[in-house]
Amino acid sequence: MLRSLLLAATCAVSLLTPLGAQADEAEDAFVEANILSIFYHEIGHAVIDKMQVPIFGQEEDAADVLSVMMIDWLYEEEAAQELAFNSAFGYINDPDGVEEVAWWDLHGPDQQRYYNHICLFFGADPEKREDLAYDLGLPEDRAEMCPVEYEQAANSWGAVFDEMSPGSGVPLVFQKGRGKEAELINQVLSEEVKNLEQDMSLPSEVIVKVDSCGEPNAFYDPEEASIIFCTEFIPHLRSLYQANLEN
Repeated sequence: MLRSLLLAATCAVSLLTPLGAQADEAEDAFVEANILSIFYHEIGHAVIDKMQVPIFGQEEDAADVLSVMMIDWLYEEEAAQELAFNSAFGYINDPDGVEEVAWWDLHGPDQQRYYNHICLFFGADPEKREDLAYDLGLPEDRAEMCPVEYEQAANSWGAVFDEMSPGSGVPLVFQKGRGKEAELINQVLSEEVKNLEQDMSLPSEVIVKVDSCGEPNAFYDPEEASIIFCTEFIPHLRSLYQANLEN
């Protein structure tokens, strides 16, 4: 089932809308896009666990790839481009470029994840997404290989999703969080969990929880079979939007 828009905040902003309201809507769209992109990344970990997907390399990289695949597969073009554009900047946690890279981390460097994200999305439809790739600074040398990279990823993840057809297993289960910071995450994820019932199922239950974690984070817990999305992500994403805006 293709999604035409994310939420109201992603609709085109009217020229009659006050500038302050336009800015608020743009920020909300950024936050919502990154909630979904992060959620799809954690879905990747859940699918790898439940479907026993063999991973040759870093699992975090594979989950990043699935996040892009789901944006491409699940959304109509306009919404997909807006989601991909906003969520690309979710990887840039240091817009000034002065933060030391944690080379020991399980995740790749922010800039590399940023370009991988753009490349895969562009590679799915280079003709329609050429302007987006240009606006996001994808180098021509990398762009040449992006269709091949996308085809490899789509073939790999597509085979997994073919085994998770709706109704063949168990849908995700959503548990709302409490508090003001949880409201937006509840709204976005409850709707998306419901939508995913039309797109996929898993061999056994996976719970999607919204909770306070003490830090901006989201993770999959294989022992509990749950995706935890931390409410601290909301202020983090809002500050990240403002930092990227200033740069």
